[in-house]
This record gives sequence, C-alpha cells and structure tokens, in this order.
Amino acid sequence: MNKTYSELITLPTFEERFKYCQQSQHVGEETFGGHRYLNQAFYSSVEWKRNVRPKIILRDSACDLAISTLPINGPVYIHHLNPMAICDLIEHKDWIMLPEFLVCTSFNTHQALHFGADAPKYYEIERKPNDTAPWLMEAP
Repeated sequence: MNKTYSELITLPTFEERFKYCQQSQHVGEETFGGHRYLNQAFYSSVEWKRNVRPKIILRDSACDLAISTLPINGPVYIHHLNPMAICDLIEHKDWIMLPEFLVCTSFNTHQALHFGADAPKYYEIERKPNDTAPWLMEAP
C-alpha cells in the first residue's frame, strides 16, 4: 500500500489531494469484469455497511477528500486510495477495510478519480457568522 489517509490529509488543497488519489483507469477499462459479483458482495456486506463506511463518513465529516470546507451534498462515496484487485476480495485482505486506506468523496470526484483527467472545480465560499441565517446578520 503506497497511498495513505495520513499522508493525504497533509496536502492542503483539493487539487493536491485529488492528484494524490487519482487512479490510472480509463473509461471502458475492465476492472472486475466477470467477477463484478465479488465487488458487489463486498460493498453489500454487513461489515462494510454498518462498521467501516459510517466510521469513514464520521471521521471525514462527509466532506469531499476530507476537506472541511467541501461538504458533500448528495450521496457519499468511500474511495479506496489503493485499487482493489480480485485477489484482495477473494482472500479477504485486511487492508480493504482499514480507515487508513479510505476517504470520503462525492460522486463527481469519485468518477473523476477513476476515469477523469482533471479534478472537478470547486469554489470555496468564505463563511461569515450567521451566513446560514441571514436574518441574524447585521445590516451594512
């Protein structure tokens, strides 16, 4: 395993984290092919759904690539920093469940990590006190 969450979170920007996480797959490239059932069984397992996935979402505060200013609006995907192989699933390798090798992503980020060339564009908004309740803001 060459990519870790501990190293990922030392990178300050979304673009740097995206580049760190990016994988070298191409659209239409076969990953699990006829063994797709292994992948589906893994992500449907009780251990993944009840133990691992919720812990990662909580740890990352459901933020894209664990960047606190990028909350995910919509489904949260859990990205493996190191690609899984068929043998990893068949042999029940421990690393595929370890938080050190997982991070939260949005759908768009997850798709771009696997198949896109560029990171999705995010525009960080400068937050101000009471900006989610404008009626509490002071008049200019």
